[in-house]
Amino acid sequence: MPDTAIRVVDVYPYRHRSVNPEFLLLRRAAGTPYEGQWRMVGGKIKADEAAWEAALRECREETGQSPDRFWTLPSVNTFYEWEEDRINLAPAFAAALSAPPTLDDEHDAFGWWPAREAADRLAWPEQRRLLRLADRTLRDGVPPSLVIDP
Repeated sequence: MPDTAIRVVDVYPYRHRSVNPEFLLLRRAAGTPYEGQWRMVGGKIKADEAAWEAALRECREETGQSPDRFWTLPSVNTFYEWEEDRINLAPAFAAALSAPPTLDDEHDAFGWWPAREAADRLAWPEQRRLLRLADRTLRDGVPPSLVIDP
């Protein structure tokens, strides 16, 4: 029977441009896991953190910014790691940013794209799905119950 783990988070940074939001993707630098891939913000949850705290920390570390608005997506990223026989459940969040990121050592480029173009750059189907969900939730109006106010 596989183990189930909640050990990582996904964060979908965005900015508003006129009517349509644009999503930030970061390209992984040479010598890092997922080298050359365009990815959203993500990372591991530390032992003393809630998932939302890990998401805020990862957003700050990977973009150099604290979000203007931060909310949880009403879904999670699920994926299976066969080497560990582990099903991962990754809580997902969205973060409004007002300025370009300051890249850390893990990334060598960034870009802002509308949801469809951004999703097409992501390698994993669940991440594409969650980015589209973030876009749809923004367009429909983020319910107050999803907004995190630390």
